[in-house]
Amino acid sequence: MGAPVAGGGARTTARGRVGALARAEVALFLRNRGTLFTALFVPFVLPLTVRSGTENMDLDKAGLDLAEVLLPAAMGFSLLFAVYTALTTTFVARREELVLKRLRTGEASDAEVLAGASVPAAAVGFVQCLLVAVGCALLLGVEAPEAPHLALLGVLLGLALCAVLGALTASFTRTVESAGVTVMPFLLVAMLGSGITVPLEVMPDRVAGVCELLPLSPAVQLIRAGWTGDLSGYETLGATATALAWIVVCCFAVRRWFRWEPRR
Repeated sequence: MGAPVAGGGARTTARGRVGALARAEVALFLRNRGTLFTALFVPFVLPLTVRSGTENMDLDKAGLDLAEVLLPAAMGFSLLFAVYTALTTTFVARREELVLKRLRTGEASDAEVLAGASVPAAAVGFVQCLLVAVGCALLLGVEAPEAPHLALLGVLLGLALCAVLGALTASFTRTVESAGVTVMPFLLVAMLGSGITVPLEVMPDRVAGVCELLPLSPAVQLIRAGWTGDLSGYETLGATATALAWIVVCCFAVRRWFRWEPRR
């Protein structure tokens, strides 16, 4: 429900408030060259390192081909850098500039403020995933996904998770400069253990069983299954439930620890 606008009878909706905040954030997002570089270029370069690493993997034994490794990897990098890393920096910057504090005094709720700030990065991440799919089809001859609904579900869950993780990481980040350090633990864990640089299918069973429970693993698993089509209904439900559980836990953590004023 929208709240009355001061001095008039008009009412605003949550959708309208989030949209207005998102439009304002787009202008600020485009001014930050460092964030733009990280969001737009890094995700397209890193998959090249994955390709060289596949030379030591027995993909045939795992039932995978090169495209089924590179495509989810590229989308995973987009989620990590275009969304997670970019939003961590964005939230810290807006907090230090007192933008978030000012926005809290308006009609928008805390959730709406964070959602509005997340829209530009999430949109960039989503578009990048689409471009990756098209690029792989044109350059690598990748066929259309066998289960596109799984790929879409994986991308959407990944976007939501990386957005709330960005807000959570910002809670413990003192300055914009230190954001490059505070994002590293999750980046390393996700890249090495969530099936981005090393598919879970080529890992030992016990290691893969543990890695399946990492925050970003379900999203990458669903994205890869969108093209392989080898995920059962039970496995799909399990991956979705794991991703949603992480999102809920992170939302509670953000509500508890997110800082709206500069850290001193």
